[in-house]
Amino acid sequence: MEKKYYTIERNTQIILSVLKAYNIKRIIVSPGATNICFVGSIQNDDFFEVYSCVDERSAAYMACGMAAETGEPVVLSCTGATASRNYYPALTEAFYRKLPVLAITSHQGTDRIGHLIPQNIDRRIKPSDIVKLSVDIPMINNFRDEHYATIEINKAIIELFRRGGGPVHINLQTYYSDDFSIKELPPCRIIRHHDSTRNLPTLPQGKIAIVIGSHLTFSDEEQQIIDHFCDEYDAVVFCDHTSGYYGTHRIQSAILFTQKEYNSPLNNFALIIYIGEVWGDYTIGKVQAPELWRVSQNGEIQDVFNRMSHTVEMNEILFFKHYIKGDNIPSNITLTNSLKIEIENLRNKITDITFSNVWIASQTAPYFPDNSRVHLGILNSLRTWNFFDFPQTVKSYSNVGGFGIDGCVSSMIGASFIHPELLYYAVIGDLAFFYDLNSLGNRHIGSNIRILLINNGKGAEFRLYNHRCNAFGNDAEQYMAAAGHWGNKSSLLVKHYAEDLGFIYYSATTKEEYLEIKKIFLSPEISDKPMLVEVFTDSKDESDALKQIDYIVKSPKEENQPLPTETSFKQKLKNNIKKVIGQDNIDKLKKTFPGSNAE
Repeated sequence: MEKKYYTIERNTQIILSVLKAYNIKRIIVSPGATNICFVGSIQNDDFFEVYSCVDERSAAYMACGMAAETGEPVVLSCTGATASRNYYPALTEAFYRKLPVLAITSHQGTDRIGHLIPQNIDRRIKPSDIVKLSVDIPMINNFRDEHYATIEINKAIIELFRRGGGPVHINLQTYYSDDFSIKELPPCRIIRHHDSTRNLPTLPQGKIAIVIGSHLTFSDEEQQIIDHFCDEYDAVVFCDHTSGYYGTHRIQSAILFTQKEYNSPLNNFALIIYIGEVWGDYTIGKVQAPELWRVSQNGEIQDVFNRMSHTVEMNEILFFKHYIKGDNIPSNITLTNSLKIEIENLRNKITDITFSNVWIASQTAPYFPDNSRVHLGILNSLRTWNFFDFPQTVKSYSNVGGFGIDGCVSSMIGASFIHPELLYYAVIGDLAFFYDLNSLGNRHIGSNIRILLINNGKGAEFRLYNHRCNAFGNDAEQYMAAAGHWGNKSSLLVKHYAEDLGFIYYSATTKEEYLEIKKIFLSPEISDKPMLVEVFTDSKDESDALKQIDYIVKSPKEENQPLPTETSFKQKLKNNIKKVIGQDNIDKLKKTFPGSNAE
């Protein structure tokens, strides 16, 4: 008989790899066919300590006893029919005693539920007090599936220990593969969880980038601690207009990372430390680093760049303080200054931008009055204004939590009530503006608000040169870009509405007209009425302007050497991967993903 090794089913391989990484070895198995890929793989691996129990109810209580005795996790494995229901009593026991029991129930797939197929029961809804977390692990057919399964499996294992620990459930799909030819488990990513300064990981050698997503206002102490950390390690802080950090090491990086034919020689970091929530700058994913640490008080795995290696459940101040060695560290801003110079050089190369949101931002962003507040609509307005810095004392916001077009003006109006002595600005496109139009009629509105409406008569986002909808050409206008609504760029509609509500109204259709209005719009004195400035642009000009920004500069190339094509880049990437992981592992990956182009 041919010798059996590990199953070819990749989802099972990842579970086994993560169990090994966490030194979880005790497994109690109940008989069945649906769990054969899992059981057939562990019974031939000397690492695992495998026990047999026919009665799943008894098996689960045995796991409780083992876990209580050792303080270590114990794994259960059962087949696809009513076997898993018999885990309920013992998992309830484990839940209330916080015992780390991992129940792995195998199944044929959610698509088979409810179709009279034998041994297919619905496990999607569970009692609230049998497990802390339940994850469903599908079959893996591509690298996106691999990423999802890796995250969910790491999340499940971490939850066995996190916040006191307790039972966890993995619902593992199988195709009943009879191929057990994988002699060594292919590598997979392990994510470690930390909730104490006693076990924080060691900082790697090399440059460090802190990336801040949308963040609540930093206290002075928080900002000083981050500055101190950056001083000591010559680290930088990549931000956009939602980050809320205004310290010494702030880098407004969008214009650097949006470049399509240029990669900064400084963009080679050893580590990304990610704090804050959803980021509003899509280009920030181009920061090059092999690993990412997520620091957040919720301790969740939130792997925005698909590079996460550690999740730190901790207050940000405590985290950064842990790595600071002393109080008298000299300020080290070499890297920060180098990046600022590089970004300034890019901005200085911008010439002849067409009349557009980009041009308006370039002429306006640096000149907002001191201590004013700016609320940016998504998507095009936020992206565009991220290319340019605001004055140091100006705070900015955007509704990137849900990332919808609704509510930008309302959010700005609500904020303006808190500090009537400050100027509040909103920059918004026409679709988002009209979506939130009723907010302008609110009777509490003060004279400290100013709205900049970029009206191109449609969702210009969907007509940008690099947007997938633009492949439809003018056919995208009617439905995708929703062109022609609200008067189809009427020069009177918003004017009458705004003025009837007591607003000062201005409009511009050219650069010269806007530059005249800008003097009033950016005046630091609060006028006696709220203000609305409507600027009419064209979506083609918006697209051309963005393209100009995306291609400001090209990376230097060797003499007589063409820029790499997509094909040559892929070949170079393949060669580098082979050097790192070896041809043997390449062959294993080919076998793990049959039918795919593993090269």
